[in-house]
Amino acid sequence: MAVHAHPDDESSKGAATYAAYADRGVEVMVVSCTGGEAGDILNPGIESMHHAKRDLAGLRRVEMAAAQRILGVEHRWLGYVDSGMAREDGSLPPASFAAIPVEISARPLIRLVREFRPHVLITYDENGGYPHPDHIRCHEVSMRAWMQAGTNDDPELGEPWTVSKLYYDRTMNAERAESMFELVQRTDPDSPLAEKMAEMVSWMSRKPTTITTRVSVGEFFPRRDDALRAHASQVAPDSGFFFAVPRALELEAYPYEDYQLVDSRVAVTTPESDLFEGVVDEGGAA
Repeated sequence: MAVHAHPDDESSKGAATYAAYADRGVEVMVVSCTGGEAGDILNPGIESMHHAKRDLAGLRRVEMAAAQRILGVEHRWLGYVDSGMAREDGSLPPASFAAIPVEISARPLIRLVREFRPHVLITYDENGGYPHPDHIRCHEVSMRAWMQAGTNDDPELGEPWTVSKLYYDRTMNAERAESMFELVQRTDPDSPLAEKMAEMVSWMSRKPTTITTRVSVGEFFPRRDDALRAHASQVAPDSGFFFAVPRALELEAYPYEDYQLVDSRVAVTTPESDLFEGVVDEGGAA
């Protein structure tokens, strides 16, 4: 189970991993905490512009359904309203996801964990990957579900289920950027891509490396990209941020997606190459 703040987050963070495990017959569920209602139209060339202007929230549901089909995963909405970025005074819209007390907003996720019975839970770190209020609250509800789903608390939310392993998504990291930059320097050092990659490495290298688990999923990069492009209101098909690096170069330099094992209730040894290392199948899902 991978818990994300908004639709499209699942396709920019870990999508190849989800597709790879689903292709192996693992049950994979993506959870979207909000509907992305507070987002903007980030692709001015979108074909569905009239739909986007009339009902962006509705269009984002259509886009999410398309991404789900491409990845071959199950999907659930937690049903919360996108908080948007905090106002200048730090306040958030009433009843939005990050404005609701976490002990309330975590309850649907606890119910879903007990229903789906995953062995592995993937979420964001305490900074949310980046400090959007919904990303931070996504982390908080995920941690609460990790701690409480296996207890006898709140019996009305279903039979207890103990998740075996907890991961933070670390898809965007310095090692990945440096590996691709080194290959670009060797093969085409004077290209505009080399300059762009140098900027990315400089930004990424400020973050400490916390990777424990590297999953080889290069063959699923095309499905990852197709799923991301399905979120057409948010991502242009030629986005310089997501699609500037040629896929052949990425496959050669870094055909992986990365995670940090934060906690485990089964015996494991890191580094890992499989999110399910140490897990004994007891009828649960991913």
